[in-house]
Amino acid sequence: MTIDEIIGFTDGLDGVLTFRSEPGDGSPEVSWGDTFFYYSPDGVVPAATQPFATIVTKNYPGDEASRLDRPDTFRVNISAGKEAFIRWAGHAPREPATVEVDPGAADTVIAHPVYGAVGWLAVVNPGPRTEETTRELLHEAYRLARSRHERRAGANQR
Repeated sequence: MTIDEIIGFTDGLDGVLTFRSEPGDGSPEVSWGDTFFYYSPDGVVPAATQPFATIVTKNYPGDEASRLDRPDTFRVNISAGKEAFIRWAGHAPREPATVEVDPGAADTVIAHPVYGAVGWLAVVNPGPRTEETTRELLHEAYRLARSRHERRAGANQR
């Protein structure tokens, strides 16, 4: 899967706002070139909501284990919920991993090397083994984000 294929798939889901960080948009310089996906049917980046998925194209400070400084390397980060996390990581968030994994291994679903403790999964350069799974996880993360948005909107109407 390419970055453009992932963006096309995710951006095609109803109510998704795709934000590509770039100079001059108010985002931190370290995030320039990265992509963030929000459920936002009004088309505005939510002020108090985290994205449900991201694509990062470089190492961030404290997040170098995936070795994203290699040529043509990127990582999809997905908040697909606790059940999906347990299924793919083999343990619950905040619990220690039972098997050691290489955070830089391509085409493998892993617990996010930094945000795994809060239930995020990651895939470096999704390929033939993980393309379908990546799409399923993105769709589940979208479903959860949409559900949270709808609950909050309903609570605000009371």
